[in-house]
Amino acid sequence: MPLTTSSSSLALSSLHMRIEVQEKEHQWFLKQIRKKQTELNNFVEQMRSVATDIFERGNPILQKVAALDREIHALFDEIFSTRKFGKQTKKDIERIYRQLQMAGVITPRQHQIDEDAEQLDELFENPQQEENFFRDAQQGYHGHQSEAEDVEGSCENKGRSESARQVRQTFLRLAEIFHPDKVTDKETQVHHTELMKEINKAYQDGDLARLLEIERQHQTGEELDDNSEDDLIRKFNRLERENEFLKTQYENLKRELRLVKTTPEGAMISDYRKAVKVGIDPIKQMLAQVEAEVQVISSIRDFVKDFRERKMTIKEFLQGPQAMGQMSREAMEDLLSEMLGDLEEFVIF
Repeated sequence: MPLTTSSSSLALSSLHMRIEVQEKEHQWFLKQIRKKQTELNNFVEQMRSVATDIFERGNPILQKVAALDREIHALFDEIFSTRKFGKQTKKDIERIYRQLQMAGVITPRQHQIDEDAEQLDELFENPQQEENFFRDAQQGYHGHQSEAEDVEGSCENKGRSESARQVRQTFLRLAEIFHPDKVTDKETQVHHTELMKEINKAYQDGDLARLLEIERQHQTGEELDDNSEDDLIRKFNRLERENEFLKTQYENLKRELRLVKTTPEGAMISDYRKAVKVGIDPIKQMLAQVEAEVQVISSIRDFVKDFRERKMTIKEFLQGPQAMGQMSREAMEDLLSEMLGDLEEFVIF
């Protein structure tokens, strides 16, 4: 039955109200997305800034460490090439040299890594069987993981493709209007060229919110008759669809920011901010700790140097530097933690 004038007015009024709700939601999402993007960009920029500051302030200490590393290796090379030892004594001295490498006091030599790998292989009766076990376990784990991801990811992939399609459609609408080749006026061409740079960047970033903002700022939307029910329905449906995509973009930004903050670098920045708020220079404190470790390495260098210059007996040298005991224990704890972490990757429950 055709709508009467009264019923038609009510229908239009209802559509106007529903569109107003969608418009408010649209503006809210645009505002929140801008805020979250700014927060994410500022956080990432601070990560870069702090990393640069650490490098610039820490580089002299790193150079010191590198010089000490070269010096200690050179001292051992000289000891082995210029002094004669019995077979067992030489092995004991090599053990000290190896411990320094394993503890991270000095960098490992490749031949030493190869020797350690050979010794580990001897621990297994059948190295090939051990290798097959870990390979099969890993394949099984990744197989189960892949199946789970296929099930969970199908809906997510569909959502991403629809969102990408919406971004592309909006981009094409704007490109059709603002492509510099579409105009002949030089001033307008320059303006459109700059605008297209921004449109292209938003498209490359998948930033639907920015594309829609540009579209609204320049009033390039579809011409609609506020008294046409069909036009209003189209406008409502378009707003509703865009709001769904904006909601997805907003949720993705929130998740990305959470993920960035939970990385080791992100956690460091969070701690950095807290320290700065209470007037602490965390980089200065960290460098002071590194400097203290450099002093320990220097004392080990002096210990090896004294042995090379025959200022101590072989027995005294084989007891090891005083600082070595603690560093070796810490290195062993780190090694065990790393091994346990690697094994956890193969456990499937």
